[in-house]
Amino acid sequence: MTTTLTLVGAATPDRPPAPPNRLLTCGLIAGPLFVLAFVVEGAFRDGYDPMRHPVSSLALGPGGWQQVMNFLVCGVLTILFAIGLRRSLRPGPGALAGPLLVGVWGLGLLGAGLFATDPVGGYPTTATGDSWHGTLHDLLSVAAFAGLAVAMLFFGYAFARRQSPVRAIYSVLSGMTLLVLFVLSGLGFGENPSLMETAGLWQRLSIAVGWLWVFLLAVRQRRHPRT
Repeated sequence: MTTTLTLVGAATPDRPPAPPNRLLTCGLIAGPLFVLAFVVEGAFRDGYDPMRHPVSSLALGPGGWQQVMNFLVCGVLTILFAIGLRRSLRPGPGALAGPLLVGVWGLGLLGAGLFATDPVGGYPTTATGDSWHGTLHDLLSVAAFAGLAVAMLFFGYAFARRQSPVRAIYSVLSGMTLLVLFVLSGLGFGENPSLMETAGLWQRLSIAVGWLWVFLLAVRQRRHPRT
């Protein structure tokens, strides 16, 4: 008599889903909050011209504490987002350097809040001269914008390596656009005759480009964690 033995393998239990990465939500909040705050502040500040004056000048004069808090709160939110971004990326191109560069943007925002800028373009006073905190503010601002631009370019490379060509192209174009707009605003704040009256506009456009990229990156990672 022939006996047939049937071996039934025990089913391997499914891997439990990863817990939701709530830190990515900070990337959805930071940009809209930052932009809304400086738009409202600039609209109601006497003597302030959004087309001409930098966002940082809102931290000066009466009510300046509001913009200081805007810098600090959004800086913390951005750093938390960078931590969440690091946790959401699987090992591969951009998994470490990308979030670190986004964190540089957050640290720059904190620095902008802690160290006040000097008056620019006659607001809130016509006083001139460079203070130590104004110089430090400018250096941190350059580092912050440069860090965010490099983050965009680096993620463009990373997305290309990860077979996401549309996101790669968008990231690279965003990084290049931010750099150009930031340079234009810097020339205007440096009293270039042809750019003085629109320096605030160029800076705001560069900020909008940067925050939009951060927002869309947060949306992507929330929808596709561990990618």
